[in-house]
Amino acid sequence: MHEMKLLPFEVKEILDNAEKIPDGIQLMKAPEVWEPSKRGQGVVVAILDTGCQLDHPDLKDRIIGGRNFTTNNNSDPDQFGDTNGHGTHVAGTIAAVENGQGVVGMAPQVSLLILKVLDSSGGGGYQNLIDAINYALEWQGPEGQKVRILSMSLGGEADDPALHTAIAQAIGAGVLVVCAAGNTGQVERQFPGGYNEVVGVGAVDLDKKLASFSTMNKEIDVVAPGVGILSTYPDNRYAILSGTSMATPHIAGAAALIINQCEQDFERTLTETEIYAQLCKRTSALGYKKIKEGNGFLDLTVGYQIVLHPMALESDVQQVKVGSHV
Repeated sequence: MHEMKLLPFEVKEILDNAEKIPDGIQLMKAPEVWEPSKRGQGVVVAILDTGCQLDHPDLKDRIIGGRNFTTNNNSDPDQFGDTNGHGTHVAGTIAAVENGQGVVGMAPQVSLLILKVLDSSGGGGYQNLIDAINYALEWQGPEGQKVRILSMSLGGEADDPALHTAIAQAIGAGVLVVCAAGNTGQVERQFPGGYNEVVGVGAVDLDKKLASFSTMNKEIDVVAPGVGILSTYPDNRYAILSGTSMATPHIAGAAALIINQCEQDFERTLTETEIYAQLCKRTSALGYKKIKEGNGFLDLTVGYQIVLHPMALESDVQQVKVGSHV
């Protein structure tokens, strides 16, 4: 069976404390839509990664469950803690709580299902990932919750038919699958990010310039902040990391906010296709080739002004009507 691994990433700095809404989350305008999106409350995101520090003060109240699919801890399925750091960092970008300390995630009230598919060294077989995807599709929370989003900041070189089938089944079940494109800086595909069915995520810096390491291909759907990203880290700490691995959870968290926004407005459950369409609606082109940026940079206020500023729009309509009689 082929091997899956963490995409190469850079740890720039590890901090004992941090008190802020990270720059990438502000750049994507998440705080501006927290109220209408209920901060992601009720949406379950499954993170398929190296596990998570389960008692991190910024994360412990967001974790709804988990499972270990690696050989770590004698393959005990109930031991899904993080001895690498990568998974904890991803989790914080998605869901770190507003608790007056540390950092705040994209969707600070979302629920996390932690699926440990990569071991302490950041490696694991494709079968780990396939089993975890299938587990996520069958999982049900204590109040009947189902997984709505899969976040995968990992990759392998092989196009494995069994993995592709598992991805297709997730999509067919209405689950949005968000995957890192890779950190090679080349035009190529890594998997599962290279599959057409997933949301392929590239990285930009905090000036919205394409990251030099961001892998390019025809399956890139969107770009998000992935350079110098501050988030949670093991031992109750925080770290600044770079990689498309860091861009991916920004999109997964944003999708949770979009789901709550739109399902409240439409008063029904959205299909995976509809969620993807709403996500694309909130992008702005940066001027790069599509193989680099796909639809563009995701800004949560783009394409949703009617909810953010309804009175302003009504005023504009009235002015148009008055002007038409002149």
